Amino acid sequence: MRTRVGYTGGATVNPTYYKLGDHTETVQIDYDPTQITYAELLAVFWQSHDPTSPAWSRQYRSAIFYHNEEQERIARESKQQREEALGVRLYTDIELAGRFYLAEDYHQKYYLRSQRNLFREFEAIYADTASLIHSTAVARANGYVGGYGTPQDADTILQLGLSQAATQMLLRMVGSNAIAPACPVPSPTTE
Repeated sequence: MRTRVGYTGGATVNPTYYKLGDHTETVQIDYDPTQITYAELLAVFWQSHDPTSPAWSRQYRSAIFYHNEEQERIARESKQQREEALGVRLYTDIELAGRFYLAEDYHQKYYLRSQRNLFREFEAIYADTASLIHSTAVARANGYVGGYGTPQDADTILQLGLSQAATQMLLRMVGSNAIAPACPVPSPTTE
């Protein structure tokens, strides 16, 4: 439903990008378990990066931060299954989620920000930056600009309240992987 980027996994209070301390850059995801399961989210996680080599810094390590025992169990099982499937060790830490610190505004909605005119339309719709960052519509548009989604998402795009030109731009980007080909979102039947 929503995504935000930020920092977690460390003890440093109020980290920033330039004073991260012992935190890791992370993505916080709010999701509806009736629409996608935690296991399906983990499938996207495993497919979106290569955890077969140790991270060169704590800032960029591969990590899963769980919120309860069930998530921990599912995360550990998914890691074990992935290791068995690949036949290699995965360098992914699995830890209890601690405090999440929101990253600076300029780090939020990275793909959407790359489309300056489109981003300005969203800034005009949302009264303040916090509303924009926490918006489901903006999170979806960010994904569409990144090339994700399917033609079935057209109805959602038409309801975002954007100008005709911005709507047409997003419609062209859906599913194109124009900007971000590295993270294929699996269908529910994969993995």
